[in-house]
Amino acid sequence: MENGTEVVIFHVLFLLVLIFTLGMVSGKLASVLKVPDVALFLVAGIVVGGGLHLVNEASTSFTNQFILTVGSALILFDGGRNIKLSGLKKVWVTLTMLSVPGVLLTAGCVAAASHYILGLPWMYALLLGAIISSTDPATIIPVFRQVRIRDKVRETVESESAFNDATGSILTFSVLAVILGTKQVTMAGAAADFARSAAGGIGVGLAIGFAFTFLVAHFRIGFLREYTTIAMVVTALGAYLLGEQLHVSGFMATFTAGLIWGNSQTFGMKMEDKLHEMAHFSDNITVIMRMLIFMLLGSQVNFRVVFDYLLPSLAVIAIFMLVARPLTVFLCALPDRRAKWERNELLFMSWVRETGVIPAALSGMIAGAGIAHADVISAVTFLAILMTIVVQASTTAYAARKLGLELGEHDGHGGASG
Repeated sequence: MENGTEVVIFHVLFLLVLIFTLGMVSGKLASVLKVPDVALFLVAGIVVGGGLHLVNEASTSFTNQFILTVGSALILFDGGRNIKLSGLKKVWVTLTMLSVPGVLLTAGCVAAASHYILGLPWMYALLLGAIISSTDPATIIPVFRQVRIRDKVRETVESESAFNDATGSILTFSVLAVILGTKQVTMAGAAADFARSAAGGIGVGLAIGFAFTFLVAHFRIGFLREYTTIAMVVTALGAYLLGEQLHVSGFMATFTAGLIWGNSQTFGMKMEDKLHEMAHFSDNITVIMRMLIFMLLGSQVNFRVVFDYLLPSLAVIAIFMLVARPLTVFLCALPDRRAKWERNELLFMSWVRETGVIPAALSGMIAGAGIAHADVISAVTFLAILMTIVVQASTTAYAARKLGLELGEHDGHGGASG
């Protein structure tokens, strides 16, 4: 028994040391090449997995599922924490439309393409659509640190990417529950379950978020102030855990809790002296989780399935990028007269829709559940992540410049947001 335990400990430690070492090298190389780090994390995972066979972590293993769950919760919490509610007053209608109807519309377009092109049964096609329907704050936010664009556009795209991760997660698990036979298939029932899961998650996130923010930030009662970053982790994981225990969306709960933390001053709780500490800690935690999730995803890619379905998969992804996304942006944003969207802004938002961490994690969870067609779903998800990051993320600066949205060195961040 002791020998078996030692083997497991050695295996996990070797996995962590290898991934973190490769992650640092890949991250530095990505900064030199000016590409998103997750692209090179994926490549590194492919090399040490299918190439060198140094990483052979099954998608069903406890280690893999634990990393995906914890990583997703922490990244979603940080996504919520980075959203400033004060900056969303002008675009909240667009943001709401993109984050709920927009996710459903994208998932529906991908499902139709997957059914007719890949031949997936409808429910599995919808599952694939749900998995890749959300955009990725872990990729988009670092890109916008390099590319300075109008505040209105940047805040909308960043906020959408955080909100719709939670929506995409809820939709994915709702469809999965139908496939596994734990829910009845009716439109009204599915809508009610979706709303209950989302609303319940929001309620849990508000409760946990306010409680811990109060204990950290309150001027007199905040006795956890010296443990701010630890309290952040407890809030993120605690919100997810309580949400799941109450059978509502744990991902929505942790995202909402992060939203409360990031806007504590709005609720009269001050943490200005802790902002640098929290930002530094969150940046490091999310980078670590991105390394783990993307390298594990790369190591688990079944290239036989990828090549077997390569052309139809690329056709589905082309529809996903060039039809579903523009359709979603224009249908969701044009009705918002208050935001006064310009054509070039909508075109830019149509192009910037990287697929990343949460779809990667959801794909891994689906593979771990052992459902039918999981190999095809994982292969298409991998290609969607690769294509959107390599093609779209790497051309964000060019698109912003061509569409007249890039701010010059001396432009103020808010000056060009009209």
